[in-house]
Amino acid sequence: MLELRALTSAAIVLRILLAVLAGGIIGLDRGLKQRAAGLRTYTLVCVGACMVMMTNQYVYQSYGNGDPVRMGAQVISGIGFLGAGTIIVTPRQRIRGLTTAAGLWASACIGLAIGIGLHEVAIVGSAAVLTALTLFRRWDDLIQRRSPNLEIYIELEPTCQMGDFFRSARRLELELSGLRKEQEGLAFIVTVRGRQRMVREELLGAVAALEGVQYWEVL
Repeated sequence: MLELRALTSAAIVLRILLAVLAGGIIGLDRGLKQRAAGLRTYTLVCVGACMVMMTNQYVYQSYGNGDPVRMGAQVISGIGFLGAGTIIVTPRQRIRGLTTAAGLWASACIGLAIGIGLHEVAIVGSAAVLTALTLFRRWDDLIQRRSPNLEIYIELEPTCQMGDFFRSARRLELELSGLRKEQEGLAFIVTVRGRQRMVREELLGAVAALEGVQYWEVL
């Protein structure tokens, strides 16, 4: 086991191959979900972080001085520019790309662990990240489907008055809150909640039946 921790030629090959495998598996999942950062991006991040950590280990072992984790720390902070590039705010003020950014950061951390020889940490960490991106996604979708609140983008017909819209919502026993006006016409984002316990389908049906609604979309 100590030989695997040492920076030998065999250890270098093993670490880079493990980084390719770990980054590739995580990136494959993101690529199948049509995310901006996929197989190649995650693999490159993981392998790059691994190489940085091995270089830092080599410098420390060869010259006997310096900080053995200095370069790794720069990877952790520097990966932010790549993650920030995947985060966007849509015209309807929805944030997209946070999971991709977090995944890239985690992939870099996995690469650092592999680069220093902590194979156990890298393997368990990769499994944890993959679980969060797959299994937890299903749980997250289930939680959202059972949520009593819906955030909805609504466009009203040009002839509709806001007062008529709100009166229609009261008749259908809907509670509206957090209304945020959009720039174009009678368009806004609002949080909708049923006064009585409604399932998601009933709540969506009530929204579709609101007076004067020309277009609506769940955000």
